Amino acid sequence: MTVDLCYVTSRYRPHTGGVETHVAELATRFADRGHRVTVVSADRGTRVDGRRLPPRERRDGVRVRRVRAVAPGGAFHVAPGVVRAVRRTGPDLVHAHNYHSLPLAFATLAVDADTPLVATPHYHGESASGLRDRLLAIYRPLGGWALHRADAVLAVSEWEARRLATDFGLDARVVPNGIGVDRFRDAEPAPGPSDRPYLLCVGRLERYKGVQRVIRTLPDLPEYDLVVAGDGPFRDDLERIACEAGVADRVEFAGFVPDAALPGLYAGAAAYVTMSSFEAYGITVGEALAAGTPCVVREAGALVDWTDRADCVGVPGEAGVEDVVAGVREVVGREAPSDPLPMWQDVVEDVSAVYEAVG
Repeated sequence: MTVDLCYVTSRYRPHTGGVETHVAELATRFADRGHRVTVVSADRGTRVDGRRLPPRERRDGVRVRRVRAVAPGGAFHVAPGVVRAVRRTGPDLVHAHNYHSLPLAFATLAVDADTPLVATPHYHGESASGLRDRLLAIYRPLGGWALHRADAVLAVSEWEARRLATDFGLDARVVPNGIGVDRFRDAEPAPGPSDRPYLLCVGRLERYKGVQRVIRTLPDLPEYDLVVAGDGPFRDDLERIACEAGVADRVEFAGFVPDAALPGLYAGAAAYVTMSSFEAYGITVGEALAAGTPCVVREAGALVDWTDRADCVGVPGEAGVEDVVAGVREVVGREAPSDPLPMWQDVVEDVSAVYEAVG
């Protein structure tokens, strides 16, 4: 039976990131199954790769409706227009994402008692900013109300499910992010910027992502360059740190990397390294493993769930440069993926079962 599905998120493709990927995979795959799918996103007027995103478009069979938001520091996305946009779609079911941004709460306000609501909070409980933490504390009663109002709450990792139980008393069902294994598995490795072996970081450039910790390892890893894929407000600081460490000539800031180029970038790296402080899942880790590249991850947030695998080495959350260096030397050369990775088609089956149960 064809249904009208409405996904609500703070940002959508072509913006990149874990939440953006998760929503896009669900939206496009349910559209491919013949459902009418609309994404309401709070990123109207933003730019990607120099292009201002239109208020309305169709991407891969999905209707995208963008509303304006006030997003101090690129966070929270206060977007009351979500309420009207959701109601205009007349959905049979609403699936709202990202507790840490207000569109989830606005989506909850938009639905009536007869419209099923599913929430995937991508919850990590805190931020790297004292101001954001204070705002999250103020937001918590509203955010908690929205999660308890949902007919089903889905966690993308076991770690997130435990945290939701502790912080909100929720019994969330774990439906992990999927990995586009077929997209990454046979990628042709891309050469490094100077044809030397390289380490790789992928993601939005913010302090909490920890790229600065990877840069500071390079003096002790002279055989490697570093490629940093992504952009964000912390880029200037990272460039300064690279200069201070004397490795500016060995760090390539690649900026926004098109989807088509990412698999080769992953496949060409000697190791993928993420020192992020807060993650609800860590989808870039799975992408790197699917491309055959072993990983070094910080034992923080849901990244700890990856450290049980032979193709991932964890370093303590407060580890120094020497620990990260040791992790890189230990993991390079390991076979990846060492164990099966979750596939998006399985995720869609699990989510479909949830939709049927609440509908």
